[in-house]
Amino acid sequence: MQSRSPGPLITGTTPAEYFQQRIGSVMEQRSVDADADTVYYLVNLLTHFVRAENLFQETPEGLELRPLAFLYADALHGTTRADRNDALRRLGDVALFIAGFFADSLDRKAVDVDYYIAMGGGAYGSLSQNLRGTLRGQALSPMFRELAEKFDRFVDVLGEISEEAQMSDTRNLLRTYEVWLRTGSPRLAERLRALGVEPNRTLTLRPH
Repeated sequence: MQSRSPGPLITGTTPAEYFQQRIGSVMEQRSVDADADTVYYLVNLLTHFVRAENLFQETPEGLELRPLAFLYADALHGTTRADRNDALRRLGDVALFIAGFFADSLDRKAVDVDYYIAMGGGAYGSLSQNLRGTLRGQALSPMFRELAEKFDRFVDVLGEISEEAQMSDTRNLLRTYEVWLRTGSPRLAERLRALGVEPNRTLTLRPH
């Protein structure tokens, strides 16, 4: 299989403009419906995480990604309601971004993409419930509820955008197949077929 060099993710436009266009296009292709506020939130999320310092946290050893379990602990033990809600939002945002953009790498770790989907969807769901008690929160609550209910669909949307910068080599094919085995993603099944591989749960694809 010939590999091709990935092009730059964003060219000739701002990150917000790029993600607005791509999210809209991919959601239409995948028949994923979402409220305009939810789409706007996804655009802002991706634009925010374009900068590594917004995703990772500074430590004495350098920038590191804080585990979801730690973010969950913050949400449980925050001093104020606002602190707990901020932690829930951070948990949902990080889980969504990582599950969408780096699902293949999760397959080789102790926790897989299903864990991120469960943690992120649960965080957004709890946040939606918490926000219903204030006037401003009542306006945001439906958006976070939709993020929770369609979390796996939005992971697929982000995954499609991520793949635009990936190389179609054998290693990526193997990782795509392994992630499909775990998630059953229709998007990944289509990608495998496009690469000449018919998804089959009774088979295990191994490098030779």
